[in-house]
Amino acid sequence: MFYGREKELKELNDRYNSDHFECVIIYGRRRVGKTALINEFCKDKPTVFFSALRSTSADNLAALSKAVFETNNPDAISAPVYRGFDEVFAEITRMSERERLVFVIDEYPYLAKAEKSVSSRLQHLIDRVWQNGRLFLILCGSSMSFMERQVLGRESPLYGRRTGQIKMQAMTYDEIAVFTPTLSCEQQALIYGITGGIPHYINKLDVKDNVDNALKRNFFNRSAYLFEEPENLLKQELREPTTYNSIITAIAGGASKMSEISTKCQIASDVCAKYLKVLISLGIVRKETPVTEKPGKKTIYRLNDNFFTFWYRFVPPYLSAIEADRVEHIYDAAIKSELADYMGLVFEQMCRTYLIKHDDRLPFLLSYVGRWWGNDKNEQKEVEIDLVGVPVKGKEYLICSCKYRNTAVGIDELERMKDYAKVFGKGSKYYYYVFSKGGFTKGLKDAAERGEVTLVTLEEMYKANARQPK
Repeated sequence: MFYGREKELKELNDRYNSDHFECVIIYGRRRVGKTALINEFCKDKPTVFFSALRSTSADNLAALSKAVFETNNPDAISAPVYRGFDEVFAEITRMSERERLVFVIDEYPYLAKAEKSVSSRLQHLIDRVWQNGRLFLILCGSSMSFMERQVLGRESPLYGRRTGQIKMQAMTYDEIAVFTPTLSCEQQALIYGITGGIPHYINKLDVKDNVDNALKRNFFNRSAYLFEEPENLLKQELREPTTYNSIITAIAGGASKMSEISTKCQIASDVCAKYLKVLISLGIVRKETPVTEKPGKKTIYRLNDNFFTFWYRFVPPYLSAIEADRVEHIYDAAIKSELADYMGLVFEQMCRTYLIKHDDRLPFLLSYVGRWWGNDKNEQKEVEIDLVGVPVKGKEYLICSCKYRNTAVGIDELERMKDYAKVFGKGSKYYYYVFSKGGFTKGLKDAAERGEVTLVTLEEMYKANARQPK
């Protein structure tokens, strides 16, 4: 079953219906759903679908020849191999002259590495032949750095030849609700916190009745697919997974500054910086700076992928118990009680997404929203604000508190937010938002009635999206 991705599908179908040549680049991290999107788009269209191999040029030529031949001869038992890529591309050209044809090269980086000239060959064909025809070319890849530098980058032979591009992102907390629509908002939020909105992981987690049972069965289980997934991904992407694993473990364990990470991993800061740059390019790690400040001394590093964050938070500490098949006891005694604390930062992500998606309901035009931390010089104390919304221009700010706990949030939280807002100086106007899983006390609700604060529950975050046009 294919869920979501309505915007991406519409973009592809609109371009297909133009009946002109198209070269669409689709890229994004592994498991994000690129191939599923392409298959859904192609299911009712004449298509040559070629998934490149991590192998030699000759092997890729044979596989591409087979894909082309089987499209023309669906009942064939065997397929001949074309004499070269020019010959097989010429056949693609002839096929596209007869009818509108979709030609997909999935995992394009594998082909480009195996056959160094392929990008130049495609450039020549686009410039001399295909741009005047009806071919719909899709180049798809999971290697983010390769696709951005050697397909979309200025130095690539294919630079300027694309007619469109789609960078596939993980689905948001509200978008993944279609996978398990009968579950409560709290269960839906947990699924998002575990899988990071990656459709493949949602399917593998396979929540039937509740998340607890699914985790025991399909995550904290030595034979489960998800149990070894982070390590398998690192092995696929990186030549030195051990060092990268050490860095991810350090960040998951609370190290956030470069000095802290390098000390924990016992590597020099300049070397650590290179490894972090790679992890950032893979979407596993992100740099974070207080929202109103430029990158500098306050820059920290966080895991950018909920699935990696969850795995490194809960698997290594309990690995011995998992391998001894004692997960039932460990889960109920330790892991389950830590889930609410883990979900704190996830809930902040969800609230940020809510504000961005529903910016038409905000009191001013939002430029950016993110975390803020720093020193209150007047009070001589450290201040952390869950989310701060910054305007496109002017001195108005959203000051947001995000509480993922079962107890109701009280009026004291609003007073704390007003106190913290002073760090932005005099002459500013503030709008206060409190997001809460457990609701609000009467005192805080009364303040909302007076217009002092906007209150949003977890349930309302999901319902707000349901009211939006598809």
